[in-house]
Amino acid sequence: MLQNLEHDELVALQSCRWIKKVLKEEIFNILFMDRIGEREERFKEMSTSELINEFEDKNSGNVSLIREELRHRYKEGLDDDRIKIAAVFQNGTKGDQKWIALQIRREMNLGGKLSTNW
Repeated sequence: MLQNLEHDELVALQSCRWIKKVLKEEIFNILFMDRIGEREERFKEMSTSELINEFEDKNSGNVSLIREELRHRYKEGLDDDRIKIAAVFQNGTKGDQKWIALQIRREMNLGGKLSTNW
């Protein structure tokens, strides 16, 4: 039903304070669907070092999306990238520290691939 509304109507609903968060998120996705995809594609094309630099810039507005891309690259990545990502997460938020500690424990239990000497 939302997809049938005009752009102006969607913007008015998005800014209405009586609309629930879930509905606002759907409206946002409809309004900016094409731009969201562009941003995610840009992150996939960036090198790991570039992603880390942008991840460390907490004012970039993209920290959570970059975090997901870095986690994906850590699980799938090469040893050099994994070590860089592990070091960044080790110095990050408590959530990042817990996540990387869990990954390292799993790898140690499976005869892992990553050296923890940093």
